[in-house]
Amino acid sequence: MAALVLPAEEWTAASPVTTFGLFGAGTGAGWLFDAVCDRVAVGAAVRMAAPLGGQGADTVEIIGRIAVVRPPSPVREHARGRAGPGGRIEIVHDQPWRGRIKLRFDADRGGTRVRLFAELDEVGLEWLMRRRGLPTGRASSPNPRLGLLTSKSGPASLFGGATDHMATLAVEEINAEGGVRGRPVELLVGDDATDPAVGVAEAWRLVRAGCRTILVAGTSATFFAVSRTLADTEVLLVQPQMNEGGGAGPLRVQLGERPADQLAAAAGPLMRAVGAKRWFLAGNDYCWPRSTHEAARRILPRSGAQLVGERFAALGTSDFTELIESVTASGADIVLSTFVGADAAAFERQCFAMGLRERCVTLAPAMDESTLEHVGADAAPGLYAVSGYVEQLASSDNAGLLYRYREAFGRWASPLSTLSESVFEAVHIWWSAARRVGADEPRLIAAAMRDGSFELPRGTVTLDDSGRVAQHLFVSEATGAGLRPASL
Repeated sequence: MAALVLPAEEWTAASPVTTFGLFGAGTGAGWLFDAVCDRVAVGAAVRMAAPLGGQGADTVEIIGRIAVVRPPSPVREHARGRAGPGGRIEIVHDQPWRGRIKLRFDADRGGTRVRLFAELDEVGLEWLMRRRGLPTGRASSPNPRLGLLTSKSGPASLFGGATDHMATLAVEEINAEGGVRGRPVELLVGDDATDPAVGVAEAWRLVRAGCRTILVAGTSATFFAVSRTLADTEVLLVQPQMNEGGGAGPLRVQLGERPADQLAAAAGPLMRAVGAKRWFLAGNDYCWPRSTHEAARRILPRSGAQLVGERFAALGTSDFTELIESVTASGADIVLSTFVGADAAAFERQCFAMGLRERCVTLAPAMDESTLEHVGADAAPGLYAVSGYVEQLASSDNAGLLYRYREAFGRWASPLSTLSESVFEAVHIWWSAARRVGADEPRLIAAAMRDGSFELPRGTVTLDDSGRVAQHLFVSEATGAGLRPASL
């Protein structure tokens, strides 16, 4: 699999047994590669910062799962004074590329030498080259190319782990059915780094590579920035994930759940179930959270809610102490959280650590299974989401999709969620439209996508010319095992 192995190492004065036990503590300052996980066990989700960017470059955040754990032996060979066998941890990861990290904990100079070896395949090498500003590109092709612009790094990368997997699976399925006009579709992936400016640059790269349709599966801030910069081109932009709408135009199609629909479906049942009505609105400071809060100010009072406060924090915030103190002081008993990705995980963990969860539940419309893994089992109870899909959806179509996904990407691949599964569906909707019009013509495809009904793993999804998307929405409850449909 690996075309290249990149090494890195750290030394600590502690013994291998002690050092191994501190892995995942996330103490900052690069300590043990700043790894964060709730437990060092096979299957546990982990985030870590690996110094793989080369001289002068910053670290690369790796998001994956622990696949192998071998603690170091505490036994010493007394006759020679040497430590016993060293420890080993292996991490299988999806972000920012698909690969494996191997860590060794060996006794050295009275302390521990921690060595990291990272597999780097062709996809990973291209990503790393682009990150460092080096040119990359693909030769021209006679085949139709479909672009996917997603967040493989930055705060939103936490929910993007399965996004390109799902696009890849969908493209493989449509190519097995003949592709477009008998030619296989090629998928090209760009990383917006959860930064609209980077997203714009990556979108132009995909356009220059021949993509006439781009799925923008990141934040709405990136979608709108890319939409503006490509306004004078004949490129179709599709936003698969939940969004606030507002991207009207003949070459703009927005799928996914809308905030007003989500709140209308969840607010009343949740308040009745938990016996609470005092809401505090808190989220990241960009367009989707602001639009969701605007919808909340209209919809929640109709269900008998009382709004007691509102705060925003910039994307990339890690310390929510002051915000959580404001929630506590307000007397709120429900938080509407519009944080996303790593910010959402950090916010929920801090809510639990500061005792807010004991008096307050959270409704997080954008919470997904990948992010929930990093919230952790302790902080998960009392957290609710509302969407058209969860991995635990009980249907034969979903069971078939999960089987195909695990067969293709393995047991440690990121869980599916409404934010990744929607990308799979968007590719199939795009292909269905392309087959109907008989050509890879963006305007014709967009028109065919906008008016139709589609049977998908989440159920029936209906689109109309007004830009409305109709689908069944349900409230789900967070558990240590994921999101499950709640009986409210």
